[in-house]
Amino acid sequence: MKFDDNGLIPAIVQHARSGEVLMLGYMNEDALRQTTESGLVTFWSRSRGRLWQKGETSGNVLRLVELRQDCDGDALLVLAEPAGPTCHTGEPSCFHRALDGSPVERAPASQILTELADVIARRAAERPAGSYTTKLLDGGVDRIGKKIGEEAAEVIIAAKNGAPSELAWELSDLLYHSLVLLEQQGVPLEAIWRELRRRHGA
Repeated sequence: MKFDDNGLIPAIVQHARSGEVLMLGYMNEDALRQTTESGLVTFWSRSRGRLWQKGETSGNVLRLVELRQDCDGDALLVLAEPAGPTCHTGEPSCFHRALDGSPVERAPASQILTELADVIARRAAERPAGSYTTKLLDGGVDRIGKKIGEEAAEVIIAAKNGAPSELAWELSDLLYHSLVLLEQQGVPLEAIWRELRRRHGA
């Protein structure tokens, strides 16, 4: 790889599952080594003049999934799983403003499914009291499956009634409960994407 005259290389961080670009940082050889050894993304802070593990104070670490170099070897792509918002402003991505400073919608819109799956996974790990998701997970396949059956029937009724807003509402419920089932069964959302790509390519 080609480090610049200051011994640095730009590192673009991308959400490993949704594909959203999260931030840009710089790594030197030590930061790159620490990232690969610890599994937590670490940069060289140009302002502080030291190694900086993302999330060392906020807890919003970036867990390394994969490292790639570009075709010229002078930039890195860091695929990572974020544990909370990446930007210091509290936004999920540092790239949340247009050139005029106005907020921009995060893309793609379908990314909400990944975000929702992340929330469900956190509920599964933490099991907060009073959480509907926790109750579903505690009820297992029987409880979740019952809700999926109910929501599927309501989707059909909404479609038969010719009610677009009702259909969107009921399909949202069906998707949510399906994501809970995936979490309960230990099946990642990416398995669905892979199967859809396989079918599309057939």
